[in-house]
Amino acid sequence: MTYFPETPEFTKLSEQKTMMEDFSLRTALADPKRFQDFSLSLKGVLFDFSKHLITDDTRYTLLSLARSMNVEDVRDQMFAGEKINNTEGRAVLHTALRAPRTASVMVDGENVIPFVHQVLDQMKNFSDAVRNGTHKGYTGKPITDVVNIGIGGSDLGPRFVVDALTDFCSGPTVHFVSNVDGFDMSSTLQKLSPETTLFIVASKTFTTEETMLNAAVAKQWLLKSAPESAISNHFVALSTNKDAVIKFGILEQNMFPFRDWVGGRYSLWSAIGLSICMAIGFDNFRDLLDGAHTMDEHFMETPIDKNIPVMMAMLGVWYVNFWNYPAHLLLPYDTRLGKIAKFTQQMDMESNGKAVDRDGNVVDYATGPVIFGEPGTDSQHSFMQLVHQSPTPIPADFMICKKPSHDLKDNHDCLIANFLAQTRALAIGQTLNEAESDTSRVFTGNRPTTSIVLPELTPFNLGLLIAAYEHKVFVQGVIWNLNSYDQPGVELGKKLAKPLNAAIKSKTIDPSLDGSTQGLLNFIVK
Repeated sequence: MTYFPETPEFTKLSEQKTMMEDFSLRTALADPKRFQDFSLSLKGVLFDFSKHLITDDTRYTLLSLARSMNVEDVRDQMFAGEKINNTEGRAVLHTALRAPRTASVMVDGENVIPFVHQVLDQMKNFSDAVRNGTHKGYTGKPITDVVNIGIGGSDLGPRFVVDALTDFCSGPTVHFVSNVDGFDMSSTLQKLSPETTLFIVASKTFTTEETMLNAAVAKQWLLKSAPESAISNHFVALSTNKDAVIKFGILEQNMFPFRDWVGGRYSLWSAIGLSICMAIGFDNFRDLLDGAHTMDEHFMETPIDKNIPVMMAMLGVWYVNFWNYPAHLLLPYDTRLGKIAKFTQQMDMESNGKAVDRDGNVVDYATGPVIFGEPGTDSQHSFMQLVHQSPTPIPADFMICKKPSHDLKDNHDCLIANFLAQTRALAIGQTLNEAESDTSRVFTGNRPTTSIVLPELTPFNLGLLIAAYEHKVFVQGVIWNLNSYDQPGVELGKKLAKPLNAAIKSKTIDPSLDGSTQGLLNFIVK
């Protein structure tokens, strides 16, 4: 694989960055054609890139870099089921999870699409049974509450989607427990009745420490008032470890499998999405998949000069590696999308926050920004002061829906006005003259933003939006020559936690531990 700082395009972009020291977004945006020239749309969803620090030449060179780093070839390999996760020897096929029944994707000689749809059918049948009252609790009462017990991708994706699609929620109330902090589980259980609660235990191996500890707590809570046989009514598993699932007491027919080519942070489209089906119904879940599949087709088939995820990705590379901007901000001007930054943090930072490339070489360039964000107008009264005036700009994605889900027109008009005003202020700033010589009110502008406008927040549009970010992360991983689909950084902490847990239980301090950890253990457990 080509070392990306050694490409001719890297040199050209470095030169263009120097030449753009005097570039002015205020001047560029005076051209009425710029919006049309630097905007793309798909199925009515607009991605406006006109407020970025780029010219036609910059865009051309960024896209040339994508070609030289073989983005299109690696993309085709991913969709075809080749094992691009080289450290774990796995295919990367979250895209297959939203493909139609007629598709064919071969992995180790097997067309995996029939398996995908077999699981989707199982999810439909079970979620329908819970939602229509056919599946009942151990006393014959219908299920009113569902608790999803998972962590990482088994929690963040479903939690975000259920929140975002609250207008489509028509089934049992869905709760999410992820934290091993006992308060998370205990405060959730206090609100529920054992007779009407269903638990979804989401763990591929059925050994994830935090998840299985919380599942054991839920099981003990149920068995305080129910016989052992009630477990089959009140627990289902999203797993591949049949023996462990059955040993726990869950019926085999209530185990929803998925394959090792589904990474956790890309898994909401799989059996991990069962809690979403419970909340919004399978038909809406299918619309979510269809929206993502529409973006998949766009990403696969559209030339990269008109390709939305490629443009999103290359702008990120431009700012991280040439402007040295260390962060990226997500600002949804829609309360329902409030968890998108938290969800995207994992997708982006766990995928590409790597110090070693695909070939085992230590990298000497930045491999991703810090992702953060909060809902729109709230953020204007917290961290946006820094975003407007900090010496180091923070690129941002602003999101809004044209059509609200409510009838409070004045509120939505005010929301749109703030959405437009913030991106305009970040782009054009305010001169000393406009600030009436008050230096504290001078804004340099030239702070890049993408504006994403959805017609309305539907399952289809949400699926399309999420898939755009997935493919953005993929493209950046190819540019930086990373394996975006492993997570060794997570594993070290888990490894070190096991002996420390034993030390806490035995109240014995290992003298080989560092002094700080010994001191903390002494302070906490003795």
